[in-house]
Amino acid sequence: MPEPDQFTRKRSEDVIRLYTAYRHEFDHSAIGGRFMPYHWWTLPDPLGGIWMPYSNMLSDYASELANIINDLTHDVHRLRAWARVTAPLSDQEKLAASHEFIDTLGTVALGRPYAIKSRFAYAAGHLCHQANMAKDLQGWRDEFPTERALYLNNIDPICRRWRRFRSFKRHVEPIAGTAFKEATQDFRNAYNHRFSARFLIGKGAMVTRTVCADGHICYGVGGRDPLNLDQVADLLAVERDHCYLAFTAFQSLVEEHAGTIMSFESERER
Repeated sequence: MPEPDQFTRKRSEDVIRLYTAYRHEFDHSAIGGRFMPYHWWTLPDPLGGIWMPYSNMLSDYASELANIINDLTHDVHRLRAWARVTAPLSDQEKLAASHEFIDTLGTVALGRPYAIKSRFAYAAGHLCHQANMAKDLQGWRDEFPTERALYLNNIDPICRRWRRFRSFKRHVEPIAGTAFKEATQDFRNAYNHRFSARFLIGKGAMVTRTVCADGHICYGVGGRDPLNLDQVADLLAVERDHCYLAFTAFQSLVEEHAGTIMSFESERER
């Protein structure tokens, strides 16, 4: 195995120093926010066989929702730490930090609110569908939307019989809304389908083509400034707090399911 050359060793040493400074900032600053709990629900014990899909789905979906929201909480903390570390750096050092650490962190973090919103809709839709058996077992049909991506409007007909669904929907709707999309320069869609803004350093989208109000084609030249890490962290903190409220509403919806399932099981035992 060949030994690294002097340039490679120097670059590795610089990256290690960067990460050491970041970990110092990360370890000595408050995380902020809070963490979503695990294993918080109660179902009948023993549980009838018809509820095994519901039980397994709930265990899977609730844990994964807690995981991704907790990841978002960590993302905000990480971005704030990197913002402090990179503030005094030279452009060349900022490029190294962005390449080694920040680009991946920022790209994943800005996509999380969209993923969380979709996962809430997916989880609530499937759980309400299964729990509907407790309201009308004879009339229940195992029919469910075939869309690969579920949105709140897709699941509304399935979930509307649950009183707490309205509150759940109201708390999920603000996640990854128009304000977040505009403030991040529509980063998620631009990254996946066009060319997105950069983080920390470097301009993007030097030329943009738009159709003007009168139908003429207009070209804008100048580029977009990079996304500021503190501002991105602030935006994600707002999304994080929306997710906390939505998770609480999700817990409340599941509690309504559980209560109805318990009543259903009690009736069957009589």
